[in-house]
Amino acid sequence: MAGATMVVLLAAANAGVFGHLWFFLDWGAGVAALVALSGTVLWGVVSTDRIVLAPGHRLLAQGVHRGLAVAGLTFLALHIWVKIAGGRVTASVAFVPFTADRRAVLIGLGTLAAYLFLVTAVSGAVRSVFATPRKARWWRAIHMSAYLAWGASMVHGLKAGRPVSGSWVTIAYFAAIVGVAIVLGHRIVARRRLVHERS
Repeated sequence: MAGATMVVLLAAANAGVFGHLWFFLDWGAGVAALVALSGTVLWGVVSTDRIVLAPGHRLLAQGVHRGLAVAGLTFLALHIWVKIAGGRVTASVAFVPFTADRRAVLIGLGTLAAYLFLVTAVSGAVRSVFATPRKARWWRAIHMSAYLAWGASMVHGLKAGRPVSGSWVTIAYFAAIVGVAIVLGHRIVARRRLVHERS
């Protein structure tokens, strides 16, 4: 089995597959991260719905939200590693926002978004620490930094790297924007309706 695997890997390397894989990772890991993190934001909003979703459905939505968050952060780590390993940015540029020689703001927005997504993920993982009503406000404020991270990552993804005009990537990004906008709009309208019914 190991010998067959080695033969397949050598044949793939000889055919140039790994060069294509690196090219895909160079441009695709960030896109995969943003798509997964967009889904995370979307499902996070969906999981808070108490009007349409029953408690069991909300738990399912929270599971999807968490799973997408893990996938998104994994692709984000891969994106950062590929950019550093490929020499597109230095480690200091990747980890210290707004320090790049070129496109400092656009690359810095990506770094800032990464930190905000990480803070949001940690706040989600330790949510039980914020179990009291007073602390719950802090949790919401911290966790809502995902919206800032998502917006910054959208700008970074659309403008910092490869030309995307007319590409499937642009279509995917705008579909993510529309999806999140629809879900957020529904949430705002539903919340206002609920407040109006209670008063």
